[in-house]
Amino acid sequence: MTHTYRATAGRGTSGTGRGGGRKDRASRLALLPLRIFLGVTFVYAGIDKLTDSAFFAASGPGSIGDQMRGIRDGSAVPWLVDLALSSPETFGYAIALGELAAGIGTLIGLLARGAALGGALISLSLWLTVSWQVEPYYLGNDLVYFVAWVPLLLAGAAAPSVDALLAERRRRTR
Repeated sequence: MTHTYRATAGRGTSGTGRGGGRKDRASRLALLPLRIFLGVTFVYAGIDKLTDSAFFAASGPGSIGDQMRGIRDGSAVPWLVDLALSSPETFGYAIALGELAAGIGTLIGLLARGAALGGALISLSLWLTVSWQVEPYYLGNDLVYFVAWVPLLLAGAAAPSVDALLAERRRRTR
């Protein structure tokens, strides 16, 4: 009897209808487009920074230092900008590598909730600093990115993901 229960439990709430299996599959894949979008976007942003030699300079056109000085007074958290300005190059690398890690983790579904937390924190810090003074607020994309990370933070990554494969492997070896 246990085998029968397991065979029907994943088909939806009734466990009897033909559409239940499709509905369950759709639920598992619902966040995949969001994972792909955020993953690709954050990988691209990280690589873009890492390949821009001007970005990591303390000053000069396109530098992280000049960008931070330019947004400091309009920021909701000027102390955070001051912290970044204490070592702009280090902060620039931290952001770029953080974006890369969050993007890769999200794309492949490895430590998905941790990757989503990292992406959300990066987006929140960018919203509170870089795009805080954008009016109307909905034109500032960092807030939208922050909100987009929340479902992935709450749900993690269902299949297809490395996390799901590892969970399945652990389940089989018990």
